[in-house]
Amino acid sequence: MFKDLFNTYNWDEVKQSILAKTNADVLQALQKDKRTLEDFKALISPAAMSYLEQIAQLSNVLTQKRFGKTIQMYVPLYLSNECQNICTYCAFSLDNKIKRKTLSDDEILQEVKAIKQMGYDHVLLVTGEANQTVGVNYLQHAIQLIRPYFSHISIEVQPLDQPDYETLLAEGLNTVLVYQETYHRNNYKTHHPKGKKSNFDYRLETPDRLGKAQVHKIGLGVLIGLEDWRTDCFFTALHLHYLEKTYWKTKYSISFPRLRPIEVGTQNNSSMKSFTSFMSDKQLVQLICAYRIFNPEVELSISTREDENFRNHVIKLGITSMSAGSKTNPGGYVVEPQSLEQFEISDERSPQQITTLIKQQGYEPVWKDWDRSF
Repeated sequence: MFKDLFNTYNWDEVKQSILAKTNADVLQALQKDKRTLEDFKALISPAAMSYLEQIAQLSNVLTQKRFGKTIQMYVPLYLSNECQNICTYCAFSLDNKIKRKTLSDDEILQEVKAIKQMGYDHVLLVTGEANQTVGVNYLQHAIQLIRPYFSHISIEVQPLDQPDYETLLAEGLNTVLVYQETYHRNNYKTHHPKGKKSNFDYRLETPDRLGKAQVHKIGLGVLIGLEDWRTDCFFTALHLHYLEKTYWKTKYSISFPRLRPIEVGTQNNSSMKSFTSFMSDKQLVQLICAYRIFNPEVELSISTREDENFRNHVIKLGITSMSAGSKTNPGGYVVEPQSLEQFEISDERSPQQITTLIKQQGYEPVWKDWDRSF
């Protein structure tokens, strides 16, 4: 289990090791054909910022070599904002007095129709963590309902047991995203004081359960801004490295969610709660390129959390998938557009505008890159 490996590391020692990396360490990492976790530390270190142009160019070359000039398009479909967890950074948190909404069959199909009209064939189903309302039975039924409309179905929901994943895989589930949020064990509880999500080890062990269930693809990541981003992202890389060696039939992706403002308050009186992200745009570019250089095979995804200017320039730097036209509220496309968003979107351009941008940069937007019959 990854937990056994994870427990051999000390957060503060890892952090200091990254900060101690030198220019020579960075240059050595850039000159290798295959990089180690120590090389990844060098590539995300402060010392590497002086070599950002060189790092970005290498990332571009490695990405094109493996993925060509293609960008996979996907979109989230929020099914419910019901949640039994308290999370300090999420608008769906149990202690946030908001109107709760879970989509019915008819409402799901209305949202599906709107998504299909935008051109999508890859959908990401998202819910809060509420087993009584949106547990395995609800998810199983939702996948059965939408499977005829999409060739690729992903979920980002509460961590489940291995048999539950196997049940959903049999219905047509392809990919599961499960972000640790932070690998800082002691502070994890501060950000997740109540609910099943407060169990650090159960969440940490989720990718192992997914690997044993033989899921097609696992998505990893942390919520950038909760803790020191360099240390958190090293542990993500460590997790990825372990999983690829242990569950080698499974594909992997990394996402880069930075904290965004959320709406808090009562149903009739709300305000925006903002967070300070401890990562600049240049540092996010550095991180994206570091992952690509460390692992040329991993898929790298960027969402509409990021603003237009950043997304305009990140296409050539290592990203392989993007969302566009996203709504982060249940029913957000047509059923109930004014319902509460999980977080504030930054890039509000339509899928058509994003695909035009992708083509203008010499890349091809891919709406469907594989078929179940294969």
